[in-house]
Amino acid sequence: MRLVLATRNEHKLRELAQLMRPHELVPLPDEVTLPPETGTTFADNALGKARAAAAATSSTSIADDSGIEAAALGGAPGVWSARYAGDEATDEENLAKLLEEVPPDGDTQVRYVCAIACVEPGGGEHVVHGRCEGRLTHEPRGSGGFGYDPAFVPDDYDDERTMAELTPEEKDEISHRGRAARELKLILLEAEDEARTRGPLADLLRSRRNRARR
Repeated sequence: MRLVLATRNEHKLRELAQLMRPHELVPLPDEVTLPPETGTTFADNALGKARAAAAATSSTSIADDSGIEAAALGGAPGVWSARYAGDEATDEENLAKLLEEVPPDGDTQVRYVCAIACVEPGGGEHVVHGRCEGRLTHEPRGSGGFGYDPAFVPDDYDDERTMAELTPEEKDEISHRGRAARELKLILLEAEDEARTRGPLADLLRSRRNRARR
């Protein structure tokens, strides 16, 4: 299935293109304008972008919204993760602000959260969520990943590597985005199977079987 990915973030495009295989992700056309992320939840923001892309392209579209939640900050930065240090802030500036506000000798528990929305041109919608628990290190390490990855040590591995030090395959296996993508792929697979079993050919075969039983 071809899916339009409603994002301008090249990192997300590369990561989700791998995670959503065998589905094909195509970039959002340049002329399509996405709504601002003004929602109070990850699902709100993801749905807004996916709906806009589906309406503009007449194609099934997906969008994600994701971020990091720090226990010491009551769940902040949350939906404001991408602009935590300001609307034009870089990944490095956002990470520096988070490390400044979470004391290294305090509660360093964090979790990544992702919501992926899938919207069909006809109005069908699905939203899935994925989470990855971990803790912050105040000594960022690694050159892989993006965002807060250099300071995020996932609970899934016990070797103290950050997300930015994992191989792409290791990260995909445990990441919030990877978990959400696998759930969405399952939903799409079930929908495709249902469409096949309810299609004209399937109806014809069922009709012939019913006549043969009479």
